[in-house]
Amino acid sequence: MIQFVQSFESEWLKRKRSLASWLVICGAFFTPLVITVAKIVRHGALAASSRLPNYWEALWKSSWESMAIFLLPLGAILASSLITQLEFKNNTWKLLHTTPQRYGVIFLAKLSVILVMMLQFLILFNIGIYLSGVLPGLLFGVSYPAEPIPVTYFMTENGRYFLACLPIIALQYLISLQFKNFLVPVGIGLVLWILSVAVLSWPYGHWIPYTYCSFNYLKDGPKFTHAFPLITFALGYFLLFTVTAYILYLQRKEKG
Repeated sequence: MIQFVQSFESEWLKRKRSLASWLVICGAFFTPLVITVAKIVRHGALAASSRLPNYWEALWKSSWESMAIFLLPLGAILASSLITQLEFKNNTWKLLHTTPQRYGVIFLAKLSVILVMMLQFLILFNIGIYLSGVLPGLLFGVSYPAEPIPVTYFMTENGRYFLACLPIIALQYLISLQFKNFLVPVGIGLVLWILSVAVLSWPYGHWIPYTYCSFNYLKDGPKFTHAFPLITFALGYFLLFTVTAYILYLQRKEKG
């Protein structure tokens, strides 16, 4: 456990040399910033909207529309690829493997950094949602929203979105460990994401794990009929891709 913690700390420091850190911050605040600007431009409607009984749910839904279908999957693709490709970029895989760390520790430490970054992304995004809900009102003297924040609902949905993006992270991690060229895992990820958008109305679209973030957003819609155990599928794919990635990582004759 101590070795894992030390390895994680080392990998966490490495991420500062990657664009992934900025990707997390910019991606998390992009949609809330757009919503904030839109509210400021249409500030005449702030007073009426702040009194709505479903103010926070409506804000949550509008914030997640672009995030679930576009930004979260793409963020998972880019962050996973950027973090994994650091050793290839700096040509330090061989140096890393000369350190007194087991391959399993290295593998899990890198994966854990990506997972923690996704949690960081969601936390910052939620902060952004809250700020977009209160800052425009403060600027124009509008009272605080009457509806209390549905914390339990928000926490549950955050957990579902995190689990929904796990298969993307695991598969991108698998692919990134196999190719030195950063464009290969990103290109494959983008193709799979485009495919996932195209098959959302297909009866078997749930077999493509890149659809799960979108399906989680669409599940409450009146026209959504694609019922399936999303969390079970997501965890199953995550375990499958992670175990496969680890086996392939161990079997590589030249790791980096």
